[in-house]
Amino acid sequence: MEGEGMPTRTSATAEPLERVAQRIRKRVFEHVMRNGGGYLSQACSSAELFAALYGRIMKLGPSTAPMMPLPFAGSPGPGNPNYVSGGAYNGPAEPDLDRFIFSPAHYALVLYAALIEFGRLAPEALEEFNRDGSTVEMIGAEHSPGVETTTGSLAQAISQAGGIALGRRLKGERGRVWVLMSDGEFQEGQVWEAVQALVHHRIDNLAVFADINGQQVDGTTDEVMAIGSLAAKLQAFGARVVEVDGHDIEALAAPAEAEPDGRPLFVLAYTDPVRGIPLLGERAPHLHYLRFSSDEERERYQRACDAFDEEA
Repeated sequence: MEGEGMPTRTSATAEPLERVAQRIRKRVFEHVMRNGGGYLSQACSSAELFAALYGRIMKLGPSTAPMMPLPFAGSPGPGNPNYVSGGAYNGPAEPDLDRFIFSPAHYALVLYAALIEFGRLAPEALEEFNRDGSTVEMIGAEHSPGVETTTGSLAQAISQAGGIALGRRLKGERGRVWVLMSDGEFQEGQVWEAVQALVHHRIDNLAVFADINGQQVDGTTDEVMAIGSLAAKLQAFGARVVEVDGHDIEALAAPAEAEPDGRPLFVLAYTDPVRGIPLLGERAPHLHYLRFSSDEERERYQRACDAFDEEA
């Protein structure tokens, strides 16, 4: 497996990133309970991905956005001086700093929780979640904290990121472009067109971390539209592929230290969609969005939330 034995970067926090990941899950779980449901399994599967990206992998400058997000100020453009890009929460777009392109927009609550844990967003910002006129949207858009580009229909971010990475290379910028994707996005043809373009243009300043949790809105990816061996398919296109345990911080961080070799890097992170919340497994295979079927079920989840262990 590529990346083994590579040195790791110094964490952005003195606290173990495994604990940070657990706090991301807990924060999402508590928010879901306060609001009577929401995207919970996404936090179960991707918490370590966010912790590793923000705490170990990405080279970002300090946030240039307000800790409490401003209300939606309209679409970006030269006639709108009040617009604030959600990407500002990831720091300034300087030549030597990295850029983060967030693809699965329904993971937005997990992203906001990660930004809070890394001091880029105020905890009170979640009080604005999904409110009319707020930028803290349920489905992240280009003005939402941590979101640089609206990904439109799912799976468009990799094309956008490829263009950004190519532009950065042409300008001589040393910063890399990191992309977070979900595995269901690989059912979209646009992803494979983008992979072909990335390989053709030898765009190796871009790396994709894919949350392979086997889930999507209507059930498992295998049941809805099987995607087969992503590693074999991506390698057949000419990409560089590393498969890792998506809940192992060290395994996630190691491929990022590998020297670029002319190929786009895909880190396939295999994850558990009920990690830390085994009760959620009773709903399998329909884990996409948690809606309570009864007061009794909600009480069971509340007890699980109250007992959630940050040390797990």
